[in-house]
Parts: sequence; C-alpha cells; structure tokens
Amino acid sequence: MLNFETSENQKMIAQMVRDFAEKNIRPNIMEWDESQTFPLDTFKEMGKLGLLGVLVPEEFGGAGFGYFEYVTAIVELSKVCGSVGLSMAAHNSLCTGHIMYFGNQEQKQRWLPKLASGEWIGAWGLTEANTGSDAMRMQCVAKQDGDHWVLNGTKNWITHGITGNVVVVLARTGELLDSNGITAFVVERGTPGFKGGKKENKLGMRASETAELIFEDCRIPKENVLGNVGDGFKQAMKVLDGGRISIAALSLGIAKGAYEAALKYSKERQQFGQPICNFQGISFKLADMAMKIEASELLIMQAADRKNKHMSVNKEGAMAKYYASETAVYASTEAVQIFGGYGYTKDFPVEKFYRDSKLCTIGEGTSEIQKLVISRAILKD
Repeated sequence: MLNFETSENQKMIAQMVRDFAEKNIRPNIMEWDESQTFPLDTFKEMGKLGLLGVLVPEEFGGAGFGYFEYVTAIVELSKVCGSVGLSMAAHNSLCTGHIMYFGNQEQKQRWLPKLASGEWIGAWGLTEANTGSDAMRMQCVAKQDGDHWVLNGTKNWITHGITGNVVVVLARTGELLDSNGITAFVVERGTPGFKGGKKENKLGMRASETAELIFEDCRIPKENVLGNVGDGFKQAMKVLDGGRISIAALSLGIAKGAYEAALKYSKERQQFGQPICNFQGISFKLADMAMKIEASELLIMQAADRKNKHMSVNKEGAMAKYYASETAVYASTEAVQIFGGYGYTKDFPVEKFYRDSKLCTIGEGTSEIQKLVISRAILKD
C-alpha cells in the first residue's frame, strides 16, 4: 500500500530547496528568462546540495535517495522556476539515469561522481530534426572502426546541448526501423568531431538551454558503449518511463506555483467592494485547479512508489506525465484569467508559468504519445 505520509527526508529536502530557490533563483528568474541565460553557476551550486545526484547511490557520490525525494525537489524548484526544474530533471533522469541504470561498474565510477556533484553537466540525445516521436527513423549513425565507433549526424532539442560536459547519445548501428539497431554512447565534451550547434529561441523554459548536437566523424572508444550494442532503443524507452515521472513533477510544480499565486491574488484583489475570490466564477476556477493538482500528485506518487519498488512504470509514468502536464497548462491558463490584465504582463509571475507549462505536454513524449502508451498498456491487460 502506498504511504501518503510525507517523510522526514521529503520535508527536509522541500525546505532546503525552498530556501535555496528563494535566495538564489527567484530574484533572477525574469532576467534569465529575458536573456535566455542558463544559470550555470547557480545550477552547479545545486550539485553541492545533492540535487544533481538525488537518485545516484552514495558509493558513486550521490545522495542515494528515492523517487519520493526526487519528485519533492523538482516540484519545489518548479514552483519558482520551471526552467531550473527542467534542467534538473534532464540532468538527473536522462543523462545520469541512463548511465546509472545501464553503465557497467567502471563507467559508473568514471562519470557518475562528476555528474552527481555538479562538476559536470549532463545531456541526453535521442530526438532529431525529423524524428521526434518516431525515434526509430533516426539518421544519426555510428559505424565500427576497430576499437572505436565513428559517429555522424545531429540531435535536436537537447537540454544542455552546448553547456553539457557529457552526453548520452543514441545512434543507429543497424538497419533503419530495427529496434535492435540503435546503440547508446557516452561522448565527452572536447571529443574531436563533437560540438554544440544552434541554440533554440523558445516561448518558455527560456533559462533552460536547448540546443543542437553535431557529430562529424566523431571517434568514440568502444569502452563508451552503454550496455550491449543494439540495446539503445530499449534502454531509451526505459529511461523515458522514469523521465516522465520527472516531467510530471515539473508540471506539478508549475501548476502549484500558478495556483498559489492566483489564490493569493484572488484574496487581495477587490472588485465590487469585495475580494474576487468571493465570486463563484473565481472560486470555482480555484476549486478545479486544486482538484486537478491533487489528482496529479496522487498519480505521480503512485508512479514514484512503483519506481522505488523496481516495478514497471510504463503505464503509470505515462498517466502521471499526461495528466500533470495538461493540468499545468490548465492551471496556468486559469491563473492568467484570474489575474486579468495583470496576468498578461511580466510584472506578475503567472504569465511565465503560462509560457513554461506548454513544453510539459511536448517534451519526453507528447500528450498524444502518452495516450498511445496508456492505451497499449490497458489493452494488454
């Protein structure tokens, strides 16, 4: 049975993250947003708090916590800034998570301590310009040459594509559309033939760096292959199952941030001689927001509990990600409406929640893909 009681570790982490975010993130969020600046120094400071290796075992320099603590940290960060929450999620669940779950002992010892401490920033490369949901049509290829693999191609929409010190990249090593023909490689920044490309100019999440990865005759030693050759696609699908819990937590934080701002404003804003929260049109909006947020949280905690128990989260992760991301869009939209004209300005926080929320329904599998995953799972039952 799922225990709904918040643990002492969760309470401690929540308070630590709140204190850090209020001091180091909130004063700068609009400056970073306007300039599209990824706050690298601040992000590295999060490593000192253990936030960049929440799930990494202590033997590899991590905090050694589980998914409840991980979700708690992302939610609290995202209530203040979705961009920083997104970067934390991508670093932990994608790059670091892929190495943690599929790397051998030597590979874990080589890369995880640097990632967990924040000394190195991680990136993960699956998506390409023409292959988003249709990942098996990837054009990025790797061909074996003696004790090395030679990688050629590009990856798009990569978090930390320019700043990242190390990237786990998925490349085709077999035939097109062969699910056993994709392999995962670890590529370190500075490797000849590997560079960052175009940085995307985004609607929201603007302080989380999103860029292209370019590989031109990039030679990678065979020791940098994660798991077996050909297992990359299967690995990626498992990584995404856990990653969707991260995006669900990101979505929940954004939804809570928007809701809390709207609730506070509705009690302060006077119209017709009384606070606008007294009007049914506003109070019902708040009621729907609160209900969807709590439902999202329950779905996320169910998925996190299963992940902690090493059970399949294919369906549960998809449900949590789908519902929570749509809730983030709903809550932030309603928050802007409650703020009225002020909600449409950058003087108040809800317009940023509104812009940031939309990515949650797209990244790490669109809402449509989540419905596909869920429907396949229930039809197999």
